[in-house]
Amino acid sequence: MIELHLHLDGSLRVETALDLAREQKIVLPTEDVGELRNLMEVPEDCKTLHECLKRFDLPIMLIQTESAVERVTFELVEDLHKLGVTYAEIRFAPQFSTAKGLTQDQVVAAAIKGAKRGMEMYPAIRCGLILCCMRGDNIEEKNLETVEVAKKHMGDVVCAIDLAGAESLFPTAMFEPVFEKAKAYGLPVTIHAGEAIGEVPGPESMRKALAYGAKRIGHGVLALEDETLIKELIEKDITLEICVTSNYHTKLVSSLKEHPIKKLFDVGVKVTFNSDNMTVSNTNIHKEIEILKTQLGFTDEEMNIMQNYAREAAFIK
Repeated sequence: MIELHLHLDGSLRVETALDLAREQKIVLPTEDVGELRNLMEVPEDCKTLHECLKRFDLPIMLIQTESAVERVTFELVEDLHKLGVTYAEIRFAPQFSTAKGLTQDQVVAAAIKGAKRGMEMYPAIRCGLILCCMRGDNIEEKNLETVEVAKKHMGDVVCAIDLAGAESLFPTAMFEPVFEKAKAYGLPVTIHAGEAIGEVPGPESMRKALAYGAKRIGHGVLALEDETLIKELIEKDITLEICVTSNYHTKLVSSLKEHPIKKLFDVGVKVTFNSDNMTVSNTNIHKEIEILKTQLGFTDEEMNIMQNYAREAAFIK
């Protein structure tokens, strides 16, 4: 099985969160595993993507040391192997782990070390790391640094860059300088777009992502609002990294059964299925498969086609 869209900080083991807090002498709101899990998972009444993103505050607070970054990366590789995943691309924002003095380069080096340790222990799985630039105010310098770090480590587990964060608050068009530099360096690009309802329509956000050189788009669910964009996605062989449970949690869709992934698949868009955040969304690749088959009507043959799309779109060949 293949996972193309999976966030490191959104997939942190709850038990590891407790361990890291104790090691770093960080006081958590609770030390009860069940209560802590509730704080790290998206609530069923979550109303927006922005509200969902608040669930990342706690895990990010805990991955501020090299040993913590290495550990959580290793553990995610381990968890994926146990789920039967044979290829995964794990993404994270190195700038989010610099609050206590680490450089982005140190953060990425630690993640590479953790990923390599995981692959050495579990040789049946291969993993890549995608470095996320972030949406936000006054963040361009940090994003440009992420691009530089990606250039330095590209090919050493690092396989692409991304743009993530609150799309409705910080439109894709704000980040042109970042992707101009990425293009100059020849870095592979995937961008979160078409996943939030806001002032800038989803299709417009996706077109901007394509203009920046994205060969894949994270989510891209709102493409169905624009028939011309659908044709463009098909003609340009663009792959969408869709995360059904996550899209429901962020209220992009009102129910799992109303998710448009089947409509996108049926019209010929290359869609893939992914977990997005195993802890934050309380999901994994098997749960996503179950939803696709039982609630959205996918056949085994169609599931295999989507896995082939994922294999073809992988940044590491």
